[in-house]
Amino acid sequence: MTPVEGGRTIARVVLDSPLPQLDRLFDYEVPETLVGQARPGVRVRVPLRSAGRIADGYLIELTDAVDYDGVLSELDDVVSPVPALAPEIWELARRVADRAAGTASDVLRLAVPRRYVRAERTWLERRGGERAPSVSGAPEPASDRNTDAEASSGALDAGLAAVVEERSRVAIAAPAGVQQTGDGTWVPRWAAMLADAATATIAAGRTAIIAVPDYRDQAALETALLDRLPADRVVRADARQTGTERYRAHLRCLETASPDDEAFVIVGTRVALYAPAANLGLIAMWNDGDPLFAEPHTPAVHARDVALIRQQLQDCALIFAGHTRTTDVQRLVEIGWVQPKTAAPQHAPRIVLTALQRSGDRIADTARIPSTAWQAAAAAVKEGPVLVQVAQPGFAPRLVCADCARTAHCQRCDGPFVQRSASSPPVCRWCGALAAAWRCPHCDGARMRRAGSGSVSTADDLGRAFPGALVRVADGERPLQRVGGKPALVVATRGAEPIADGGYRAVLLLDGASMLARESLRVAEDCLRWWSHAASLAADGAPVMLVGVDGDIATDFALWRFDRHAERELGDRRRLRFPPAVRVATLTGRSDVVERAITELERDVAGSEPHGDGARPEPRSDVRGLDVLGPVVTEPGVTRAIVRFDYGAGARVAQSLKASVIRAATAKRKPVPGQPRNRSQTPLLRVRFDDPDPFTE
Repeated sequence: MTPVEGGRTIARVVLDSPLPQLDRLFDYEVPETLVGQARPGVRVRVPLRSAGRIADGYLIELTDAVDYDGVLSELDDVVSPVPALAPEIWELARRVADRAAGTASDVLRLAVPRRYVRAERTWLERRGGERAPSVSGAPEPASDRNTDAEASSGALDAGLAAVVEERSRVAIAAPAGVQQTGDGTWVPRWAAMLADAATATIAAGRTAIIAVPDYRDQAALETALLDRLPADRVVRADARQTGTERYRAHLRCLETASPDDEAFVIVGTRVALYAPAANLGLIAMWNDGDPLFAEPHTPAVHARDVALIRQQLQDCALIFAGHTRTTDVQRLVEIGWVQPKTAAPQHAPRIVLTALQRSGDRIADTARIPSTAWQAAAAAVKEGPVLVQVAQPGFAPRLVCADCARTAHCQRCDGPFVQRSASSPPVCRWCGALAAAWRCPHCDGARMRRAGSGSVSTADDLGRAFPGALVRVADGERPLQRVGGKPALVVATRGAEPIADGGYRAVLLLDGASMLARESLRVAEDCLRWWSHAASLAADGAPVMLVGVDGDIATDFALWRFDRHAERELGDRRRLRFPPAVRVATLTGRSDVVERAITELERDVAGSEPHGDGARPEPRSDVRGLDVLGPVVTEPGVTRAIVRFDYGAGARVAQSLKASVIRAATAKRKPVPGQPRNRSQTPLLRVRFDDPDPFTE
């Protein structure tokens, strides 16, 4: 780089723009009026050479040398004195974007909340001196800091304490069951385990980040944390916060700018993994296989991958905790990147497979709730709450023709009909239209009947079978996080099970066969996760009845050996070259653009030149595992291709596809007849890495 004459300062800025061709740092001269304000991490406004526009961005670094010989434009303004973009988050955003052929600005929009002036002004006033005080008020004396954390960490499993101290990467089989906090509140044992790990991290003077799938898990974890730590040591970061609350939490996290600053724990959903923390000591994820960890926004990098990248960048401990183990984590275990571990002491529920029990009555044995499950529920409900897990919410999740048993579909949008309650009419699940004058297109029948039972209809059936028992429903429309220890029947959809004081006296897992019938590459993983979550809420020694499921998956569940299932499943994926045994990238766009991107990809990865006739080159023999499925037409004018490749080729594949995206975005387009020239058009090429959609259709 060439030194700038006259001692001028040059700011390198990343623009807040989704355009892939602008995904790089731009050099601007810092005017004398902004020299004291322009610092790395602050929000800035900069001019663009086209049409005199002003763009927003972040100042990444200051330098006194540039690669450009011409006259540099000057920074237009420094928006805020707060360095909202921490150095570790910029490095994380750059790595995450490069892994998925995306742009860093897309990642930064996920990582850095929108600015709220009032919250920022309050934070700046509160900071005052060199160090920021704690949220509760005045700063704590250094000699008293972490006293509570050190006292609480004594009960931590010695092996888990070593993980935190040695900054290891582990996959932990979490204990089942519930336990009481100091104030008498019941929490799952997994929440107490992760709270202990976070407490030990804080005792060592480092910050911990714990990411959970949803607000139910977050509430349980926060309860366990607040039993061990002062309230000002726990910071929330989740999508349920208002914009002001999230920005206030982001500013709080910025206070860990050096190892001497106060350590705390950041708890939240997938967005918590982007929280700034310079002195990071632990990243923990609970249930990494939950689909809520899949990021829907571009560049759609899974939270698990974000955690893995950040652990490498900041050299901290990494914990993947869960009752079950995903095939993604199993792959990391088998290559030695993550070490398997079982929490001590391990509590496993008592699983009963009703498919292996026969009473001799064929009707009773094949019923939705077999006689053995009825008997277990009848005995347990006299002592306390009983959990009944079902697959679907509502009254009738599916309606069929009463004559031919075909699924009833809406005549307007072809969506399925559902019935919310026994007294409500059938409505379309998609458009909400009533089933007025409906007739079956197959047999011309005019009557519908219920196929399957949802949470409401199951509660009605149980209410009639147990006339003296209290029946409660927990699902998406009726959220319920806790129930007492009194006798009750709790009917809950998968994932919505409330915590019971003392644990459930029995757990009935219904609709297992219908859950397994869902079309998905991860259906077995999902079912084991749903069942184990419900089973883990049972009291110690209480029966857990899995209804109507047998085979290897039922055996693994009964033995509480989910590592065996993950190992077997990953082996099947390797034979079929399905993820996560290999990585995949989905290319969607105009057929000629997709074809060119594939040709360039094969040339870049294989290192061979394209043929003169435009045919695809043969990959070199030393580059294994690159193959293309398609392209196929998905809709008029749109094609899709799936590229499968080995993990070792990931960087080259991402670099090649990023170049194709930039080439397509900057190509001149022919005007579309009947449309104005300035009308925005859809991108010619979209690329998504590790896309699960093609394998769930």
